Amino acid sequence: MGWPVDHERRTLGELFADDPKRLERLTLDAAGLYFDWSKTHLTEDLVGQFVALADQRGIGAARDALFAGKIVNTSEGRAAEHTAERGEGAPESVAQARAFHKRMRALIDAIEAGALGDIRHVLHIGIGGSALGPDLLIDALGRDAERYDVAIVSNVDGAALEEAIRRFDPNATLLVIASKTFTTSETMLNAASALAWMAEAGVEDPYGHVVALTASPDKAMEWGVDETRILPFAESVGGRYSLWSSIGFPVALGLGWDAFESLLEGAAEMDRHFRFAEPARNAPLLAAFADLYYTQLRGCETRAVFAYDERLRLLPSYLQQLEMESNGKRVTPEGEALAWPTAPITWGGVGTDAQHAVFQLLHQGTRLVPVEFVAAVEAGDHQDEAHHQALLTNCFAQGAALMAGKASDDPQRAYPGDRPSSTILLERVDPASLGALIAFYEHRTFANAVLLGINPFDQFGVELGKQIAKSIEQEGTEGFDPSTQALIARAFG
Repeated sequence: MGWPVDHERRTLGELFADDPKRLERLTLDAAGLYFDWSKTHLTEDLVGQFVALADQRGIGAARDALFAGKIVNTSEGRAAEHTAERGEGAPESVAQARAFHKRMRALIDAIEAGALGDIRHVLHIGIGGSALGPDLLIDALGRDAERYDVAIVSNVDGAALEEAIRRFDPNATLLVIASKTFTTSETMLNAASALAWMAEAGVEDPYGHVVALTASPDKAMEWGVDETRILPFAESVGGRYSLWSSIGFPVALGLGWDAFESLLEGAAEMDRHFRFAEPARNAPLLAAFADLYYTQLRGCETRAVFAYDERLRLLPSYLQQLEMESNGKRVTPEGEALAWPTAPITWGGVGTDAQHAVFQLLHQGTRLVPVEFVAAVEAGDHQDEAHHQALLTNCFAQGAALMAGKASDDPQRAYPGDRPSSTILLERVDPASLGALIAFYEHRTFANAVLLGINPFDQFGVELGKQIAKSIEQEGTEGFDPSTQALIARAFG
Protein backbone atom coordinates (compact mmCIF):
# COMPACT_ATOMS: atom_id res chain seq x y z
CA MET A 1 0.00 0.00 0.00
CA GLY A 2 1.54 3.31 -1.05
CA TRP A 3 1.18 6.70 0.58
CA PRO A 4 -2.21 8.08 -0.56
CA VAL A 5 -1.00 11.46 -1.92
CA ASP A 6 -0.06 12.14 -5.56
CA HIS A 7 2.36 14.80 -6.67
CA GLU A 8 4.02 16.21 -9.75
CA ARG A 9 7.68 16.78 -9.00
CA ARG A 10 8.68 20.34 -9.86
CA THR A 11 11.63 22.41 -8.72
CA LEU A 12 11.31 25.13 -6.10
CA GLY A 13 12.24 27.71 -8.72
CA GLU A 14 9.42 26.53 -10.96
CA LEU A 15 6.96 26.57 -8.07
CA PHE A 16 7.75 30.20 -7.27
CA ALA A 17 7.59 31.19 -10.95
CA ASP A 18 4.24 29.47 -11.47
CA ASP A 19 2.45 30.83 -8.39
CA PRO A 20 2.64 34.58 -7.61
CA LYS A 21 0.79 33.92 -4.34
CA ARG A 22 3.10 31.16 -3.18
CA LEU A 23 4.65 33.21 -0.38
CA GLU A 24 1.23 34.26 0.85
CA ARG A 25 -0.08 30.69 0.79
CA LEU A 26 2.84 29.12 2.62
CA THR A 27 3.69 31.66 5.29
CA LEU A 28 1.69 32.54 8.38
CA ASP A 29 1.86 34.20 11.79
CA ALA A 30 0.71 32.20 14.80
CA ALA A 31 1.17 32.77 18.54
CA GLY A 32 3.80 35.41 17.90
CA LEU A 33 5.89 33.23 15.56
CA TYR A 34 6.38 33.60 11.82
CA PHE A 35 6.49 30.42 9.72
CA ASP A 36 7.72 30.10 6.13
CA TRP A 37 7.27 26.85 4.17
CA SER A 38 7.51 28.51 0.74
CA LYS A 39 10.95 26.97 0.12
CA THR A 40 9.54 23.46 0.58
CA HIS A 41 7.90 21.53 -2.26
CA LEU A 42 4.41 21.91 -0.79
CA THR A 43 1.89 23.27 -3.28
CA GLU A 44 -1.73 24.35 -3.03
CA ASP A 45 -2.73 20.99 -4.52
CA LEU A 46 -0.53 19.00 -2.13
CA VAL A 47 -1.82 20.90 0.87
CA GLY A 48 -5.36 20.16 -0.30
CA GLN A 49 -4.58 16.45 -0.58
CA PHE A 50 -2.98 16.41 2.87
CA VAL A 51 -5.96 18.23 4.36
CA ALA A 52 -8.24 15.57 2.88
CA LEU A 53 -5.97 12.83 4.23
CA ALA A 54 -5.95 14.44 7.66
CA ASP A 55 -9.73 14.49 7.62
CA GLN A 56 -9.80 10.86 6.52
CA ARG A 57 -7.40 9.87 9.31
CA GLY A 58 -9.57 11.64 11.88
CA ILE A 59 -7.31 14.51 12.90
CA GLY A 60 -10.26 16.55 14.18
CA ALA A 61 -11.56 13.80 16.43
CA ALA A 62 -8.05 12.92 17.61
CA ARG A 63 -7.33 16.55 18.45
CA ASP A 64 -10.63 16.89 20.30
CA ALA A 65 -9.86 13.72 22.27
CA LEU A 66 -6.42 15.06 23.19
CA PHE A 67 -7.81 18.32 24.57
CA ALA A 68 -10.77 16.63 26.24
CA GLY A 69 -8.51 14.40 28.32
CA LYS A 70 -9.71 11.18 26.73
CA ILE A 71 -7.53 8.09 26.39
CA VAL A 72 -5.23 8.77 23.45
CA ASN A 73 -2.31 6.69 24.72
CA THR A 74 -4.15 3.47 24.00
CA SER A 75 -1.28 1.05 24.70
CA GLU A 76 -1.05 2.30 28.30
CA GLY A 77 -4.71 3.26 28.72
CA ARG A 78 -3.98 6.91 29.50
CA ALA A 79 -4.85 10.42 28.45
CA ALA A 80 -2.05 12.80 27.43
CA GLU A 81 -2.83 15.95 29.36
CA HIS A 82 0.15 18.23 28.93
CA THR A 83 -2.11 20.92 27.46
CA ALA A 84 -4.15 20.99 30.69
CA GLU A 85 -1.00 22.23 32.43
CA ARG A 86 -1.30 25.44 30.42
CA GLY A 87 -5.07 25.78 30.83
CA GLU A 88 -6.33 24.06 27.67
CA GLY A 89 -7.98 20.74 28.50
CA ALA A 90 -10.66 18.94 30.48
CA PRO A 91 -11.95 21.30 33.22
CA GLU A 92 -11.16 18.90 36.06
CA SER A 93 -7.63 18.32 34.74
CA VAL A 94 -7.03 22.05 34.30
CA ALA A 95 -8.23 22.60 37.89
CA GLN A 96 -5.85 19.92 39.18
CA ALA A 97 -2.94 21.40 37.22
CA ARG A 98 -3.66 24.84 38.66
CA ALA A 99 -3.74 23.38 42.17
CA PHE A 100 -0.36 21.73 41.60
CA HIS A 101 1.03 24.99 40.19
CA LYS A 102 -0.27 26.83 43.26
CA ARG A 103 1.52 24.33 45.48
CA MET A 104 4.71 24.84 43.46
CA ARG A 105 4.50 28.60 43.77
CA ALA A 106 3.99 28.35 47.54
CA LEU A 107 7.18 26.31 47.86
CA ILE A 108 9.07 28.79 45.68
CA ASP A 109 7.79 31.65 47.86
CA ALA A 110 9.02 29.78 50.95
CA ILE A 111 12.44 29.16 49.42
CA GLU A 112 12.74 32.81 48.42
CA ALA A 113 11.79 33.80 51.96
CA GLY A 114 14.66 31.68 53.34
CA ALA A 115 12.64 28.79 54.77
CA LEU A 116 15.31 26.31 53.59
CA GLY A 117 18.24 28.52 54.48
CA ASP A 118 20.48 30.59 52.25
CA ILE A 119 19.87 28.83 48.92
CA ARG A 120 22.04 30.14 46.08
CA HIS A 121 22.48 27.02 43.93
CA VAL A 122 19.95 24.64 42.40
CA LEU A 123 21.09 21.16 41.37
CA HIS A 124 18.37 19.62 39.19
CA ILE A 125 18.77 15.88 38.58
CA GLY A 126 16.64 14.07 36.01
CA ILE A 127 16.96 12.43 32.63
CA GLY A 128 15.09 12.53 29.32
CA GLY A 129 11.94 14.61 29.60
CA SER A 130 12.75 15.39 33.22
CA ALA A 131 15.90 17.25 32.17
CA LEU A 132 15.84 18.29 28.51
CA GLY A 133 13.07 20.89 28.82
CA PRO A 134 14.43 22.63 31.94
CA ASP A 135 17.93 22.52 30.46
CA LEU A 136 16.77 24.14 27.21
CA LEU A 137 14.91 26.94 28.99
CA ILE A 138 17.52 27.67 31.65
CA ASP A 139 20.21 27.82 28.95
CA ALA A 140 18.07 30.00 26.68
CA LEU A 141 16.64 32.41 29.22
CA GLY A 142 18.79 32.20 32.35
CA ARG A 143 22.13 33.48 31.14
CA ASP A 144 21.66 36.87 32.76
CA ALA A 145 19.54 35.62 35.66
CA GLU A 146 20.81 36.63 39.07
CA ARG A 147 18.33 34.69 41.17
CA TYR A 148 19.99 31.27 41.46
CA ASP A 149 22.82 29.34 39.85
CA VAL A 150 21.05 26.37 38.23
CA ALA A 151 22.74 23.20 36.96
CA ILE A 152 20.93 20.36 35.19
CA VAL A 153 22.48 16.90 35.51
CA SER A 154 21.13 13.98 33.49
CA ASN A 155 24.01 11.70 32.48
CA VAL A 156 24.82 8.90 34.91
CA ASP A 157 28.50 9.47 34.08
CA GLY A 158 30.02 10.73 37.32
CA ALA A 159 31.92 13.39 35.40
CA ALA A 160 28.62 15.17 34.68
CA LEU A 161 27.75 15.39 38.38
CA GLU A 162 31.26 16.47 39.34
CA GLU A 163 31.24 19.25 36.77
CA ALA A 164 27.98 20.61 38.21
CA ILE A 165 28.87 20.48 41.90
CA ARG A 166 32.44 21.73 41.48
CA ARG A 167 31.28 25.34 41.65
CA PHE A 168 28.51 24.83 44.23
CA ASP A 169 28.53 25.35 47.99
CA PRO A 170 26.77 22.24 49.36
CA ASN A 171 25.37 24.23 52.31
CA ALA A 172 23.68 26.63 49.89
CA THR A 173 22.47 24.02 47.39
CA LEU A 174 18.91 22.89 46.76
CA LEU A 175 18.80 19.33 45.38
CA VAL A 176 15.86 18.85 42.98
CA ILE A 177 15.10 15.27 41.96
CA ALA A 178 12.86 14.93 38.91
CA SER A 179 11.47 11.51 38.07
CA LYS A 180 7.93 10.63 37.08
CA THR A 181 8.13 7.20 38.74
CA PHE A 182 10.86 8.08 41.26
CA THR A 183 12.56 4.83 40.28
CA THR A 184 14.58 5.96 37.23
CA SER A 185 17.91 4.23 37.85
CA GLU A 186 20.22 6.91 36.46
CA THR A 187 18.42 9.69 38.31
CA MET A 188 18.31 7.86 41.64
CA LEU A 189 22.02 6.99 41.47
CA ASN A 190 22.91 10.61 40.74
CA ALA A 191 20.60 11.78 43.54
CA ALA A 192 22.18 9.41 46.07
CA SER A 193 25.64 10.63 45.10
CA ALA A 194 24.55 14.26 45.42
CA LEU A 195 23.17 13.57 48.89
CA ALA A 196 26.44 11.88 49.85
CA TRP A 197 28.36 14.94 48.63
CA MET A 198 26.23 17.16 50.85
CA ALA A 199 26.62 14.88 53.86
CA GLU A 200 30.40 14.59 53.41
CA ALA A 201 30.59 18.40 53.30
CA GLY A 202 28.92 18.59 56.70
CA VAL A 203 25.42 19.64 55.69
CA GLU A 204 23.46 18.96 58.86
CA ASP A 205 20.25 17.71 57.21
CA PRO A 206 20.83 16.92 53.49
CA TYR A 207 17.26 15.63 53.06
CA GLY A 208 16.04 19.01 54.26
CA HIS A 209 17.48 20.47 51.06
CA VAL A 210 15.68 18.07 48.73
CA VAL A 211 12.67 18.82 46.50
CA ALA A 212 11.00 16.00 44.53
CA LEU A 213 9.15 16.45 41.24
CA THR A 214 7.15 13.31 40.52
CA ALA A 215 3.87 11.65 39.62
CA SER A 216 4.62 9.08 42.37
CA PRO A 217 4.69 11.09 45.62
CA ASP A 218 4.49 7.96 47.78
CA LYS A 219 7.76 6.71 46.28
CA ALA A 220 9.40 10.06 46.99
CA MET A 221 8.27 9.91 50.64
CA GLU A 222 9.62 6.35 50.93
CA TRP A 223 12.95 7.65 49.59
CA GLY A 224 13.04 10.23 52.38
CA VAL A 225 11.66 13.46 50.95
CA ASP A 226 9.35 15.42 53.25
CA GLU A 227 5.80 15.63 51.93
CA THR A 228 5.89 19.44 52.02
CA ARG A 229 8.71 19.43 49.46
CA ILE A 230 7.13 16.98 47.02
CA LEU A 231 5.62 18.64 43.95
CA PRO A 232 3.32 16.17 42.17
CA PHE A 233 2.09 16.17 38.61
CA ALA A 234 -0.56 14.08 36.92
CA GLU A 235 0.16 10.55 35.74
CA SER A 236 -1.45 11.57 32.44
CA VAL A 237 1.41 14.01 31.70
CA GLY A 238 4.07 12.19 29.69
CA GLY A 239 7.74 12.69 30.51
CA ARG A 240 8.77 14.45 27.31
CA TYR A 241 5.67 16.63 27.53
CA SER A 242 6.11 17.48 31.22
CA LEU A 243 7.96 20.81 31.11
CA TRP A 244 4.70 22.63 31.88
CA SER A 245 4.12 20.69 35.12
CA SER A 246 6.20 20.67 38.30
CA ILE A 247 9.09 19.43 36.13
CA GLY A 248 9.33 23.13 35.24
CA PHE A 249 10.13 23.94 38.89
CA PRO A 250 13.78 24.93 38.21
CA VAL A 251 12.54 27.23 35.45
CA ALA A 252 10.00 28.90 37.76
CA LEU A 253 12.55 29.15 40.57
CA GLY A 254 15.51 30.17 38.43
CA LEU A 255 13.71 32.63 36.15
CA GLY A 256 10.85 33.73 38.38
CA TRP A 257 7.16 32.88 38.50
CA ASP A 258 6.20 35.56 35.99
CA ALA A 259 8.49 33.95 33.43
CA PHE A 260 6.93 30.53 34.05
CA GLU A 261 3.43 31.94 33.63
CA SER A 262 4.47 33.62 30.37
CA LEU A 263 5.84 30.29 29.17
CA LEU A 264 2.49 28.63 29.86
CA GLU A 265 0.51 31.39 28.17
CA GLY A 266 2.69 31.29 25.05
CA ALA A 267 2.07 27.55 24.82
CA ALA A 268 -1.66 28.03 25.43
CA GLU A 269 -1.83 30.51 22.56
CA MET A 270 -0.33 27.88 20.25
CA ASP A 271 -2.81 25.34 21.67
CA ARG A 272 -5.67 27.58 20.66
CA HIS A 273 -4.21 28.08 17.20
CA PHE A 274 -3.85 24.32 16.70
CA ARG A 275 -7.41 23.71 17.90
CA PHE A 276 -9.21 26.37 15.91
CA ALA A 277 -7.21 27.42 12.83
CA GLU A 278 -8.39 25.94 9.54
CA PRO A 279 -6.18 23.02 8.39
CA ALA A 280 -4.61 24.84 5.43
CA ARG A 281 -3.59 27.73 7.72
CA ASN A 282 -2.65 25.65 10.76
CA ALA A 283 1.05 25.80 11.63
CA PRO A 284 1.48 22.34 13.23
CA LEU A 285 -0.53 20.72 10.43
CA LEU A 286 1.36 22.48 7.63
CA ALA A 287 4.65 21.46 9.24
CA ALA A 288 3.43 17.87 9.46
CA PHE A 289 2.36 17.96 5.80
CA ALA A 290 5.88 19.03 4.81
CA ASP A 291 7.40 16.34 7.05
CA LEU A 292 5.26 13.65 5.46
CA TYR A 293 5.86 14.87 1.93
CA TYR A 294 9.60 14.38 2.37
CA THR A 295 9.50 11.10 4.30
CA GLN A 296 6.77 9.41 2.27
CA LEU A 297 7.12 10.86 -1.24
CA ARG A 298 10.81 11.74 -1.42
CA GLY A 299 12.31 9.02 0.77
CA CYS A 300 14.10 11.38 3.18
CA GLU A 301 15.39 9.61 6.26
CA THR A 302 16.55 12.63 8.26
CA ARG A 303 15.42 16.17 9.10
CA ALA A 304 17.91 18.83 10.16
CA VAL A 305 17.17 21.70 12.56
CA PHE A 306 19.59 24.61 12.86
CA ALA A 307 19.13 27.26 15.51
CA TYR A 308 20.66 30.51 14.35
CA ASP A 309 20.77 31.73 17.92
CA GLU A 310 23.25 30.60 20.56
CA ARG A 311 20.51 30.68 23.19
CA LEU A 312 18.65 27.93 21.31
CA ARG A 313 21.64 25.62 20.95
CA LEU A 314 19.88 22.87 22.93
CA LEU A 315 16.75 22.93 20.76
CA PRO A 316 17.91 20.11 18.40
CA SER A 317 18.61 17.85 21.40
CA TYR A 318 15.19 18.62 22.85
CA LEU A 319 13.51 17.84 19.53
CA GLN A 320 15.40 14.57 19.15
CA GLN A 321 13.62 13.13 22.15
CA LEU A 322 10.27 14.74 21.42
CA GLU A 323 10.09 13.57 17.81
CA MET A 324 11.99 10.28 17.78
CA GLU A 325 10.74 8.92 21.10
CA SER A 326 7.19 9.86 20.15
CA ASN A 327 7.06 8.74 16.53
CA GLY A 328 9.87 6.21 16.23
CA LYS A 329 7.33 3.38 15.96
CA ARG A 330 6.79 0.54 13.49
CA VAL A 331 3.28 -0.69 14.29
CA THR A 332 -0.21 0.76 14.64
CA PRO A 333 -1.93 0.98 18.04
CA GLU A 334 -3.53 -2.35 17.11
CA GLY A 335 -0.09 -3.93 16.63
CA GLU A 336 -0.23 -4.15 12.83
CA ALA A 337 3.00 -3.51 10.90
CA LEU A 338 3.05 -0.20 9.05
CA ALA A 339 3.47 -0.05 5.29
CA TRP A 340 5.37 3.26 5.31
CA PRO A 341 8.24 4.96 7.15
CA THR A 342 7.52 6.81 10.38
CA ALA A 343 9.67 9.50 12.03
CA PRO A 344 12.86 10.60 10.30
CA ILE A 345 16.05 10.98 12.29
CA THR A 346 16.12 14.47 13.82
CA TRP A 347 19.51 16.12 14.03
CA GLY A 348 21.00 19.57 13.82
CA GLY A 349 23.22 22.19 15.36
CA VAL A 350 23.87 25.88 15.73
CA GLY A 351 24.55 28.38 12.96
CA THR A 352 27.03 29.60 11.93
CA ASP A 353 29.11 26.74 13.36
CA ALA A 354 27.16 24.18 11.35
CA GLN A 355 27.92 25.96 8.09
CA HIS A 356 31.58 25.04 8.53
CA ALA A 357 30.80 21.45 9.40
CA VAL A 358 27.74 19.77 7.91
CA PHE A 359 26.45 22.16 5.25
CA GLN A 360 28.86 20.72 2.70
CA LEU A 361 26.71 17.58 2.62
CA LEU A 362 23.48 19.57 2.60
CA HIS A 363 24.53 21.59 -0.45
CA GLN A 364 26.49 19.06 -2.50
CA GLY A 365 25.93 15.63 -1.00
CA THR A 366 23.81 12.88 -2.51
CA ARG A 367 21.25 12.88 0.32
CA LEU A 368 18.17 15.09 0.26
CA VAL A 369 17.75 16.54 3.75
CA PRO A 370 14.90 18.94 4.59
CA VAL A 371 16.35 21.76 6.69
CA GLU A 372 14.60 23.89 9.29
CA PHE A 373 16.04 27.23 10.37
CA VAL A 374 15.02 28.81 13.69
CA ALA A 375 16.08 32.40 14.40
CA ALA A 376 15.09 35.52 16.33
CA VAL A 377 14.71 39.04 14.95
CA GLU A 378 15.92 40.63 18.18
CA ALA A 379 19.51 40.07 19.30
CA GLY A 380 20.30 38.48 22.64
CA ASP A 381 23.59 40.26 23.25
CA HIS A 382 25.04 43.71 23.79
CA GLN A 383 27.74 43.49 21.15
CA ASP A 384 27.92 45.54 17.98
CA GLU A 385 24.72 44.98 16.01
CA ALA A 386 26.89 43.71 13.17
CA HIS A 387 27.06 40.35 15.01
CA HIS A 388 23.32 39.74 14.87
CA GLN A 389 23.03 41.10 11.35
CA ALA A 390 25.72 38.68 10.20
CA LEU A 391 23.98 35.81 12.00
CA LEU A 392 20.61 36.45 10.36
CA THR A 393 22.15 37.20 6.98
CA ASN A 394 23.89 33.83 7.05
CA CYS A 395 20.66 32.09 8.09
CA PHE A 396 18.65 33.56 5.23
CA ALA A 397 21.50 33.10 2.75
CA GLN A 398 21.74 29.39 3.50
CA GLY A 399 18.05 28.87 2.73
CA ALA A 400 18.38 30.85 -0.49
CA ALA A 401 21.50 28.93 -1.53
CA LEU A 402 19.96 25.53 -0.82
CA MET A 403 17.05 26.45 -3.06
CA ALA A 404 18.82 28.27 -5.91
CA GLY A 405 22.07 26.32 -6.17
CA LYS A 406 24.71 27.46 -8.64
CA ALA A 407 25.75 26.05 -12.00
CA SER A 408 29.43 25.61 -12.89
CA ASP A 409 31.45 24.05 -15.67
CA ASP A 410 33.45 22.42 -12.88
CA PRO A 411 31.25 19.69 -11.36
CA GLN A 412 33.11 20.00 -8.04
CA ARG A 413 32.04 23.65 -7.80
CA ALA A 414 28.44 23.09 -8.92
CA TYR A 415 25.52 23.30 -6.48
CA PRO A 416 22.43 21.38 -7.66
CA GLY A 417 19.99 23.50 -5.66
CA ASP A 418 16.30 22.62 -5.30
CA ARG A 419 17.01 21.63 -1.70
CA PRO A 420 14.17 22.41 0.70
CA SER A 421 14.14 24.48 3.84
CA SER A 422 11.60 26.06 6.16
CA THR A 423 12.13 28.96 8.55
CA ILE A 424 10.66 29.87 11.92
CA LEU A 425 11.25 33.44 13.09
CA LEU A 426 10.72 34.52 16.68
CA GLU A 427 10.47 38.24 17.35
CA ARG A 428 12.59 37.69 20.44
CA VAL A 429 13.72 34.78 22.62
CA ASP A 430 11.54 35.13 25.70
CA PRO A 431 9.33 32.80 27.80
CA ALA A 432 6.17 33.39 25.77
CA SER A 433 7.80 32.79 22.39
CA LEU A 434 9.59 29.67 23.63
CA GLY A 435 6.36 28.36 25.12
CA ALA A 436 4.66 28.81 21.74
CA LEU A 437 7.60 27.28 19.88
CA ILE A 438 7.77 24.15 22.04
CA ALA A 439 3.99 23.70 21.92
CA PHE A 440 4.15 24.02 18.14
CA TYR A 441 6.63 21.15 17.99
CA GLU A 442 4.47 19.06 20.33
CA HIS A 443 1.39 19.50 18.15
CA ARG A 444 3.38 18.91 14.96
CA THR A 445 4.58 15.61 16.45
CA PHE A 446 1.00 14.67 17.37
CA ALA A 447 -0.31 15.59 13.91
CA ASN A 448 2.38 13.47 12.27
CA ALA A 449 1.43 10.53 14.49
CA VAL A 450 -2.27 10.75 13.61
CA LEU A 451 -1.48 10.88 9.89
CA LEU A 452 0.97 7.99 10.20
CA GLY A 453 -1.44 5.89 12.25
CA ILE A 454 0.73 5.45 15.36
CA ASN A 455 0.63 6.21 19.09
CA PRO A 456 3.05 9.04 19.95
CA PHE A 457 2.63 8.76 23.72
CA ASP A 458 4.30 5.48 24.66
CA GLN A 459 8.02 4.67 24.52
CA PHE A 460 8.52 0.97 25.07
CA GLY A 461 11.65 1.05 22.92
CA VAL A 462 13.48 2.84 25.73
CA GLU A 463 13.07 -0.04 28.14
CA LEU A 464 14.84 -3.08 26.68
CA GLY A 465 18.42 -1.84 27.00
CA LYS A 466 17.81 -0.71 30.57
CA GLN A 467 16.31 -4.11 31.45
CA ILE A 468 19.37 -5.85 30.05
CA ALA A 469 21.70 -3.52 31.98
CA LYS A 470 19.87 -4.39 35.19
CA SER A 471 20.07 -8.08 34.31
CA ILE A 472 23.84 -7.83 33.84
CA GLU A 473 24.22 -6.09 37.21
CA GLN A 474 22.11 -8.68 39.03
CA GLU A 475 22.79 -11.94 37.20
CA GLY A 476 26.08 -11.56 35.34
CA THR A 477 26.75 -12.21 31.67
CA GLU A 478 25.57 -15.78 31.25
CA GLY A 479 23.32 -16.14 28.24
CA PHE A 480 24.54 -13.03 26.45
CA ASP A 481 26.23 -13.01 23.08
CA PRO A 482 30.03 -13.51 22.96
CA SER A 483 30.70 -9.88 22.03
CA THR A 484 28.79 -8.50 25.03
CA GLN A 485 30.45 -11.02 27.37
CA ALA A 486 33.90 -10.07 26.08
CA LEU A 487 33.27 -6.34 26.44
CA ILE A 488 32.08 -6.77 30.04
CA ALA A 489 35.06 -8.98 30.88
CA ARG A 490 37.47 -6.50 29.36
CA ALA A 491 35.96 -3.53 31.20
CA PHE A 492 35.30 -5.10 34.59
CA GLY A 493 37.76 -7.98 34.76
